Amino acid sequence: MFTQRPIDLSKFFIAGINYKKTDAAVRGQFAINKEQYANLFLSAPLYNVKEFFVLSTCNRTEIYGFAEDAITLCRLLCTQTEANIERFGEIAYIKNGADAVEHFFEVAAGLDSQILGDYEVIGQIKTAVKFSREHKFMNVFTERLVNAVLQSSKNIKTNTELSGGTVSVSFAAIQYIKENTTNIADKKILLLGTGKIGRNTCKNLVDYLGTKNIILINRTEEKAAGLAKELGLQFFPVNELAEQVNAADIILVATNSSKPVIVRSQVENSGRKLIIDFSIPYNVETSVQDLPDITLLNIDELSRIKDETLHKRLDEVPKAKAIIAEHMAEFIDWYRMRKHVPVLKAVKIKLKEIHTSPLFIPLYNYSNSGADEKIQRVINSMASKMKTQNQKGCQYIEAINEFIATGTN
Repeated sequence: MFTQRPIDLSKFFIAGINYKKTDAAVRGQFAINKEQYANLFLSAPLYNVKEFFVLSTCNRTEIYGFAEDAITLCRLLCTQTEANIERFGEIAYIKNGADAVEHFFEVAAGLDSQILGDYEVIGQIKTAVKFSREHKFMNVFTERLVNAVLQSSKNIKTNTELSGGTVSVSFAAIQYIKENTTNIADKKILLLGTGKIGRNTCKNLVDYLGTKNIILINRTEEKAAGLAKELGLQFFPVNELAEQVNAADIILVATNSSKPVIVRSQVENSGRKLIIDFSIPYNVETSVQDLPDITLLNIDELSRIKDETLHKRLDEVPKAKAIIAEHMAEFIDWYRMRKHVPVLKAVKIKLKEIHTSPLFIPLYNYSNSGADEKIQRVINSMASKMKTQNQKGCQYIEAINEFIATGTN
């Protein structure tokens, strides 16, 4: 009678790698760009995966979804990664059920970030989920989970100081420049890439360093032009990249290329430069760091910069975890009730059949709308009892008896 299958939480998995066991170079081998993400949607039916999303950031690459087992999701993910499934298996962590749900809550809160409290992950989650939704790989469970996670993160942001101080790599870069550069106003800054991290970094440069001696270059020129107009900066087309790299004192790279956009030959013998690479995989050729006049920092090195607000944020962790526990309990409660939806729908249909049956018409003295209200009250009562009692078919019979009994009054 019940055709809709309930959601099985034990089939919800998260498989991934992060900064805790891998450096940026290794994470780069498993980074997923937009094109690779789109290819995952094409491959998913071959693995019988209908509901998933991928979070690929500088800190991590994780796939969340429903599958017969975790290895299925791992294989799907690794169809698009530089390194293979065997390597992924050596360094990956896997969680399922409630553990996977809790992990996602902690990631969204910034508790699992390389910089504690990093709030930029929220934008990255929203982007990943939106892409999956557009390709019809988000369903009831994942939509509800994401909403619960975002509400929890917002609550933590509002009611704790977990995200106070230096809480993103873009801000850490600003801190490093401020502490290690003299006469900042005289330095020519080149920012490559005006996506989410690039935009945040650019705004921080203007707001915290008080400089507008900044050149923007982006693969899509219109995006660079828009940000330049907004902040009163200059922009140049990509074909002028070599000239601008040569002239810059500070270069910030926030691009999303599968290959380096800055190579050794571009900066060799071009003077003293500070280069900060936010990209995963690296978008600055690693041999650049061997040049005597070049200081090259990557995402891991930025995250190790001394943060004077860390101790204060650590004190906020218990508050954040308490908020997560509250939101997670609400979500698990919803999930448990969701398991009963097929039964509740079937009972509702049966009660409507009883109401319209000629055998029972003499018992009723109320309209169709009145019957609908009574049916809903019976269903609500049944749902409440199912929440607290485990009597299986007993509630079904009790609901029918309750509805018939109310019809005789």
